[in-house]
Amino acid sequence: MANPIVGRVWKFGDDINTDAIIPGKYLRTRDMQIFGTHAMEGIDPEFTKKAKPGDIIVAGTNFGCGSSREQAPLALKHSGIACIVAKSFARIFFRNAINIGLPLMEADVECQEGDEIKVDLFKGEVLVPEKGIFKGNKLPDFLLDILNDGGLVAHRKKVKGEHK
Repeated sequence: MANPIVGRVWKFGDDINTDAIIPGKYLRTRDMQIFGTHAMEGIDPEFTKKAKPGDIIVAGTNFGCGSSREQAPLALKHSGIACIVAKSFARIFFRNAINIGLPLMEADVECQEGDEIKVDLFKGEVLVPEKGIFKGNKLPDFLLDILNDGGLVAHRKKVKGEHK
């Protein structure tokens, strides 16, 4: 995992649910590219045509609410989103994102869509040029380890290999 993560901002509001992140009609596939090309389609059907790899989502409260579908963070990851910063996350979305290696941070950040920001997960900070540094909730070391290893499965394989 790169740190800090630098990218262009896409802004979303409160209560962005998993049905908006990846509509249910795409859930029968296992093709990650299909998930990636339909990310955020429930809010902005053109999102994946505009978003670029390395971009960052900044959102309000309760991001990822709704169903517990793991496909929601997978869709964002495979669309090229590098990180999500939100005031708060639905807990199951938060853990699903960590499990698949999608970095996120809880922070209340003042920025505009299109701004380039820098997210430092190790410090728990978001730098918005000309607006300053916004403190967020630093992830515990064990979650940072999972993200650094690329997700929970890769992390468990690494840990298991270290204990042989």
